Amino acid sequence: MKWNEVRNIYPNQFVKFEVLKSHIENDKEYVDEIAVIGPIADDKATRELLESKDNVLIYHTANEVAVIKLRTRIGLRRALRNAH
Repeated sequence: MKWNEVRNIYPNQFVKFEVLKSHIENDKEYVDEIAVIGPIADDKATRELLESKDNVLIYHTANEVAVIKLRTRIGLRRALRNAH
């Protein structure tokens, strides 16, 4: 299913879905095809998102495009010193 179809079926609410097909441009992943799991109540959306795994996402249909900003892992490096 396409995102614009989901927006028409579930207007102005959070939806839980699995990403079936997507493409990456620059630092963003654009969702092309999804399998809808179902609508999510506003007060449960954050918990559902935190508990989601793999390609399952929670997204609000007020957004015209389903897009995920990709982050690269940036970490601080430090040398561990031996206390001996």
